[in-house]
Amino acid sequence: MKQWVVKLLEQLDISFKNNEQNPKDTPLISEDKATLIYMIDVYNKHLFEVEKHNLRKVREKLDTMAKNLVNPDPKETEKTLFEIRQFFSSYRIDEYSYVQNTFDDFKRIVWDFADQLSEDMQFENNKEKQLGTHLKDLKEAVEANSIESLRAKSREFINSYVEYQTQKNELRNKRIQSTKKNLDVVKKQLMEANNSLNVDHLTSASNRKSFDEYIKKIVQMNALNKVPVSIIMLDIDFFKKINDSYGHDIGDFVLQECVKTLKKVFYKEDEMVARIGGEEFVVVLPNHSIEHAVVRAEEVQKLIRNEAFIQGSIDIRFTVSMGIAQLFEEENSSDWLKRADLALYQSKNSGRNKYTIAGKLLKQPKSA
Repeated sequence: MKQWVVKLLEQLDISFKNNEQNPKDTPLISEDKATLIYMIDVYNKHLFEVEKHNLRKVREKLDTMAKNLVNPDPKETEKTLFEIRQFFSSYRIDEYSYVQNTFDDFKRIVWDFADQLSEDMQFENNKEKQLGTHLKDLKEAVEANSIESLRAKSREFINSYVEYQTQKNELRNKRIQSTKKNLDVVKKQLMEANNSLNVDHLTSASNRKSFDEYIKKIVQMNALNKVPVSIIMLDIDFFKKINDSYGHDIGDFVLQECVKTLKKVFYKEDEMVARIGGEEFVVVLPNHSIEHAVVRAEEVQKLIRNEAFIQGSIDIRFTVSMGIAQLFEEENSSDWLKRADLALYQSKNSGRNKYTIAGKLLKQPKSA
């Protein structure tokens, strides 16, 4: 298998034997299958809550499909491919319906607002015609030099004008209240939509989408102000064993508690805690040199090591491995993340429950 395929399977905790002396023990994963697994993983990371589809159950289903694709049995592969087609056909319809219903709500609010403005304009046009008639009568009474006629027409005009202003103010207040109510609904829906797009529903950490957007801004800002910025990439040690031993509910609990602990330490407004994979997280630390980031990393590792996370009768203790990287001058976000990922990989391969400071990337020699 190609190296990128092996690394992908390792990242997804898909176990396989890789014995060079006995190649029969190594499953033959085609690039087509590996690409499909990769696409499922990417889709999994960017899910948002849709009615009728529990987010955790959808993730479990996608994980199962990805793992089933490794099965070399052609019948099992065909069965899994059918399940994938069936799932995406159903899920995409419900996903589209959710987005369409939300859009319809916005259209209704805008339509109601337009209706109110149309009614107000109609009212003002009618009242202005009435006022125009009374004003014309008042002018004729002035020209007629009749005190009685002037008194009567003046009273009619004044009463009509006062009534118009009173009704206009009432309608205005009513429109303002209605508009405010509609805008509050829109604001709430926009906040919920923004939450769905930018926050991981399980842990309340930022999701991969918002992380990618933020990291690009950080790199652009660094190019201008040259202020040091660092990231900490971390992974929960032996998370698969936790899931296998206690089940996915406890696994979810561990992920949630991990994020809560991270946010206790990294709480400043410009510090981001993001979930970018199953049990993989990144902390973005603006205005942090590598030395400063190391101090913060040691703080959170110590906190996690010493904490007992209790769920019912189960006492869970876990540790995290880290890779820490400061952004180099003129470095792009891809290389920056790659260095942090390699440092994390080194921490995991050298005993876990530690951090590694990322070095420079070794440039691949150009082929002749």
